[in-house]
Amino acid sequence: MTLCYLGLGSNLNSPERQLRRAVNVLRKLPKSCITQIASFYRSEAWGRKTQPKFCNTVIALQTQLSPQQLLCYCHKIEHQQQRVRRLQWGSRTLDIDILLYGTQKIATVDLKIPHPRITERDFVFLPLLEIAPSLTINGLKLKDLIANKPCSAQKMRI
Repeated sequence: MTLCYLGLGSNLNSPERQLRRAVNVLRKLPKSCITQIASFYRSEAWGRKTQPKFCNTVIALQTQLSPQQLLCYCHKIEHQQQRVRRLQWGSRTLDIDILLYGTQKIATVDLKIPHPRITERDFVFLPLLEIAPSLTINGLKLKDLIANKPCSAQKMRI
């Protein structure tokens, strides 16, 4: 089994419910087991500011699926929850990103691991740090990589 981390986000159609539904579907993935779920965080939209706030979380998943198989399942779940890909960084019912897949480095057209913007997005690195405080990325501690980064994402009380 390989430990990977998935980032989930939504800002349409009851975002918290969208994330809960996605987590429940991810629990049923073959050859996989969710081991941790971070708190939900509320954040401003990234990239396009004139849209509703996002709800985000990160999950830790042990899996025997390949990165490409996992990506296919993530896209299928997004589609089941009416994700429409119109605009980059646009509003969405659900977005699932593979942030890390063990220590693998992947750079294909449709998949980049580690996710290239982990340390730029507080709505990703805060929940990731919550469930993996000693995590290293490319040999560097996540907490050191984000030490001076601004944070505006707020942990939600649910």
